[in-house]
Amino acid sequence: MTDWLSSFVDSLEPAAPQRTVVSVRTIRAAIEAALMSYTRIDLEVVLADELKMPWTQDDSPSDPRYTKRDLISAYTEDWTLPQLIGLARRVVAECDAPATSELPQLIAEFDKRGGVAAAPKNLIFAANGPKPELVLRDAVNNDIEITKNAEFCLVFDDPVPADGLTFAHMVDWWRRRERMGDDLDDRTVGLGLHQRLVESLGDNDAEKLIFDVYCRRYRAHGFGIPALIPQVYLHYDPYTSRHRGDKNKPLARQRMDFLLLFSDRQRVVIELDGKQHYSDGNGRADPALYARMVAEDRRLRLDGYEVYRFGGAELTAPDAQDMLTKFFDDLHRRMT
Repeated sequence: MTDWLSSFVDSLEPAAPQRTVVSVRTIRAAIEAALMSYTRIDLEVVLADELKMPWTQDDSPSDPRYTKRDLISAYTEDWTLPQLIGLARRVVAECDAPATSELPQLIAEFDKRGGVAAAPKNLIFAANGPKPELVLRDAVNNDIEITKNAEFCLVFDDPVPADGLTFAHMVDWWRRRERMGDDLDDRTVGLGLHQRLVESLGDNDAEKLIFDVYCRRYRAHGFGIPALIPQVYLHYDPYTSRHRGDKNKPLARQRMDFLLLFSDRQRVVIELDGKQHYSDGNGRADPALYARMVAEDRRLRLDGYEVYRFGGAELTAPDAQDMLTKFFDDLHRRMT
């Protein structure tokens, strides 16, 4: 085929649609464009009161030196892409976003990447005693009630923010739960919450190491990063192995070792594998036990969770702290 004919044929083929690029830069620009229609005073109210965004700067958001663009940027400083997507969802749902806004298109493109399909409804975690017993108080609305051992676990009863559950959110919740006054600074409140979360890890030194290395990030990066939540209930099975019998095993992995909510859809599970994950009570390899564990991993991943496992032996190595620090750095970049 001659060059001119080839060019003519190519011109008849429809051009492939250009894919929307979803990045921190593009979503920031779309959020800013959607919010710029507010006056400076109204914007301050929308960000602080309606969207309930945490202010992490040293000065006041009312400082007149902040333009509207400066104010939006200051509120979302160092936010990851999933956090910004969560904010974008809320802007579309709760604010008067212009009809020309690019936010719905960017959100739809981001959702093609995966993630959990629905926002969290219940967050029960950090049990430092017997397993809580649960009932469905309202099965239509998925309302759960803890009927026994509620005093040993924590229940995050605030709505989980669309832009992720940060340690700052947890600190605010803990302050209200424990009826702490505003005279206590966030660091003091955060230390109290931290100590209560550590209690749920018991004598497990390996889990404590994971938790300690991550919590150092709060000092380095502030409380506005995703909280590492220990011992989170995933399933609830009221029956024991004895009740169910050998042929009807209880639900696997009723509790996750750690959970990070980078947004309401982007969830990361971190698991520590000790001998009990792949061997029986006598220390012999148990292929059936291991098979149930990996099958549950597959189910979680298909549901949109990301699952990362650590072998117990990894955390006894001399460089375990450095390895964990690098992992969390890489995970943050991966989720950004």
